[in-house]
Amino acid sequence: MNQVQSTATAEQIIAEISQVITQVPQETIQQLATQLVNSQRIFVTGEGRSGFMAKSFAMRLMHLGADSHVIGETVTPALAAGDLLIAVSGSGTTKAAVWTADKATELGCHIVAVTTDESSPLGTLSDTILHIPAATKYRREGEAPSIQPLGSLFDQCTHVLLDAVCLNYGQLKQVQHGDVFAKHSNVE
Repeated sequence: MNQVQSTATAEQIIAEISQVITQVPQETIQQLATQLVNSQRIFVTGEGRSGFMAKSFAMRLMHLGADSHVIGETVTPALAAGDLLIAVSGSGTTKAAVWTADKATELGCHIVAVTTDESSPLGTLSDTILHIPAATKYRREGEAPSIQPLGSLFDQCTHVLLDAVCLNYGQLKQVQHGDVFAKHSNVE
């Protein structure tokens, strides 16, 4: 791990995020949003902080009117042919994400990998890849440098890019703020 400077600032983190995000073509975001619009049911999976990013994405999709689910939750229905699985793993080697993508492939689902490594096991199982060229916990050659620990940069970029996908999805579905607010929890 790079030594963390005692003067690290939020501006440095934002600069790292910006450096990564500008490498992801807007067309990729739009294409993924279109793929979501054309999917009847959307499932997400991921472990650790990547799992939190996946859950956050599923939640926002639900707010936007999508039939979205999180793998592993007690109320998650069975996967079926034609469903879309979005698997988030910085390394693309997280065993649970790879196993889930493999099983979903057997069931006839379409797979989207959100990863730094397109040639990873997860990447090779996927029909679509949202390639995020950010630092992971492994600090492999070719990854963006980061002052942050572990996969923080990947997780932050994943959150922002998946929010951009949601924004495009909402625009394609012509969802208004009032529609989204109506689906927001009212028992908190």
